[in-house]
Amino acid sequence: MQPFRQETGIVAPLDRVDVDTDQIIPKQFLKRIERTGFGEFAFFDWRYRPDGSLDPSFELNEPRYEGASILVSRRNFGCGSSREHAPWALQDFGIRAILAPSYADIFFNNCFKNGLLPVVLPEAVIDEIIARAKERPGYRVSVDLEAQTVSDEEGVIAPFDVDPYRKHLLVNGLDDIGITLTHESRIAAHEARLPERLRGLTFAVAGEH
Repeated sequence: MQPFRQETGIVAPLDRVDVDTDQIIPKQFLKRIERTGFGEFAFFDWRYRPDGSLDPSFELNEPRYEGASILVSRRNFGCGSSREHAPWALQDFGIRAILAPSYADIFFNNCFKNGLLPVVLPEAVIDEIIARAKERPGYRVSVDLEAQTVSDEEGVIAPFDVDPYRKHLLVNGLDDIGITLTHESRIAAHEARLPERLRGLTFAVAGEH
């Protein structure tokens, strides 16, 4: 998993409440088993017209937000189903951090497990960032996880809270497998102490024959 320490990038405003995971990545695109390739389908029903062309009325299709790496939105972002594909799609779309007043719990947890930083900020700060992103093409902010601040070049600086353990995982790029591998030497030592007949032994699940 790619470590996250600081991201400075263009801000794309998605000025909507209750953006759910079915809108972030519709169910018909969940057949892939890889974590990549979902970006082209992110916000599919909003991004594209029935003929497959980009819908210019969708805010993230505006040329001034091209290459944005920071998404700002409204409360209850990521509600709906628990699909882990939602953070995969956002990352593949180019997003590294999300700013919002609140998130759905499962989506919030899935972001940290996949290297995407969801930042909780007061609504007044979100209002200001959305307004600046809409008014100023190329508006950028810096999200500094180590310092736990969001700032821009125009005076906005907002601290945010983050669980220390989750921060440690993101800063060091550790997913569930990576966490396990940090204990590799202890696991190997434990296996070495096992009798030869037990090493590499697989146990049948109850009920299997």
